[in-house]
Amino acid sequence: MANLLFDESASNSETSKGFGWWFSGDTFERNAYEERNPHSRSLSYRLNSHPGRLTIIYFLALITVSTSLLCLPIATQPGKKTSFSTAFFTAVSALSTCGISVVNTTDHWTIFGQVVLIFSVQMGGLGVMTFASLIALAGNHHLKAMQRLLAANELGTNKLSEIRGVLQVVLMTTLVIEVVTFFALFPGLLSVNKGNVGRTLWESLFFAVMSYNNAGFTPDGAGLYVNNWAVGLPIMMSAFCGTLGFPVLLNIFRTARMHKSPKHWSLHTKITMIMTFAIVFMSLIWFLAVEWDNPVLFKDGDVDTRMRRAMVAAVMPRSSGFDLSWVPGVKECTKVFMSIVMFIGGGSTSTAGGIRVTTLAVILLVCKAAFTGHTDVNAFHKRIPQHVIMTAISITASCVALVFIASVALMLITDSSLSHAMFDTCSAFGLGGYTVGVAQENNPASLYVLAAAMVVGRLGPMTLAYAVSRPKELDVVRYPEGQIVVG
Repeated sequence: MANLLFDESASNSETSKGFGWWFSGDTFERNAYEERNPHSRSLSYRLNSHPGRLTIIYFLALITVSTSLLCLPIATQPGKKTSFSTAFFTAVSALSTCGISVVNTTDHWTIFGQVVLIFSVQMGGLGVMTFASLIALAGNHHLKAMQRLLAANELGTNKLSEIRGVLQVVLMTTLVIEVVTFFALFPGLLSVNKGNVGRTLWESLFFAVMSYNNAGFTPDGAGLYVNNWAVGLPIMMSAFCGTLGFPVLLNIFRTARMHKSPKHWSLHTKITMIMTFAIVFMSLIWFLAVEWDNPVLFKDGDVDTRMRRAMVAAVMPRSSGFDLSWVPGVKECTKVFMSIVMFIGGGSTSTAGGIRVTTLAVILLVCKAAFTGHTDVNAFHKRIPQHVIMTAISITASCVALVFIASVALMLITDSSLSHAMFDTCSAFGLGGYTVGVAQENNPASLYVLAAAMVVGRLGPMTLAYAVSRPKELDVVRYPEGQIVVG
């Protein structure tokens, strides 16, 4: 194991700052012994050696629990009925942090049902891999090496000894941003609710959780509160932070704490920020240029109102899904454009879905290298490893195939147009939260197709690949400095 990139053995405890127990050399010896003795492998070993399977089991268990709770009579308003397909679809939509809903959240679900939604969104937003790692840590005190390697990839850290600290920071970051959003929303919502403190407290909590986790469920039924700038601005800022991903937020925070300029950001952070702002800017220009005279979106407002609503429209469709009122009224070309934006999604390991902006960046850099006759793919004077390029290409190809198959299936099931079927499929896969009505409560087949797209969008193709493949040898898994996390 001398060729491993990180030395975190027990003898190196001082260098590893006390995390030697987390990734000690003894772990390699135990894993090697279990590999040589198949009869000694327990169920725990088999799950931990296939972390993708553990993640899927964890996610399916949450879906089962959430669906069961939403099926309870206490979760539904008097006079309303909840079918299994509606409860299942809503549970998957919440856990995947997508936010597509086939029923009115306020009119259909009771406070108990809405609490289930908040809990599901929070568990999904914190990350399937994060909680799967915590569960394994609580059960074994030591995570298996492959489990920690996959957790490192999910959380965007390239030092195995940092994972425990990163998990703690992930929880703390989520709590801090949601608390700040809660207090920022309170004054605006208090004005909207005309001084009703109880309702304001509940809606502030609801929006704080939903906005950071980029889930489109709203306590006001239609999400129209986002048109009020005192409410819409905190929601938009929180949603934007959620789309960046934990690695980017942590890297920016650490760089700022050391009083360093953005040029010291990691390669992953630089690419994520550039691509994110580029997509938001292109979306802003699109809505201003193409939908300027659209009364459904801008309601004949003045220039300031149009700019504000265009900004909300540019940021929200990437993964948030608030305010569904204007979506069916935009032009068909805008629906196609929004489908592409939702398919791209947000940052890696973020609460957003899609192929992720870093994957798109790698694809564009590959095209640039090919068109300019270069054999190496470089970004900011750093060479992108071949395995990252292969991963980005495979993810993009497989996701395009998924969206195409799901769109055709929806066209056959619902007789919808290609643009509408593709819109709802990209929204489900990219966890966008918007819908043009293809998802229908009285058509369970359409709900199951979109739910499958949400599951893939939340887990990611890499997790599914880990679930069906054999564990890699420890000495061939590398997380080099300056890495880009894709998928």
